[in-house]
Amino acid sequence: MKKNMGFADRIIRIIIAAVLAILYFTDVVSGTLGTVALVVAVIFVLTSLVSFCPIYSIFGMKTCKTE
Repeated sequence: MKKNMGFADRIIRIIIAAVLAILYFTDVVSGTLGTVALVVAVIFVLTSLVSFCPIYSIFGMKTCKTE
């Protein structure tokens, strides 16, 4: 897997994941929507850690600097 996510993209995803997790654990969102929000948060964190987004590769996008 080649990196296709830049630093800013990774930070934004981690912030969104933190907000979604906070909303879930404070019961602001619950039920099915809460579960979906938590799953999205986990996916965002994992893709940020490995700097690779499968959807970006499908569409041929890159937000990282060229090597």
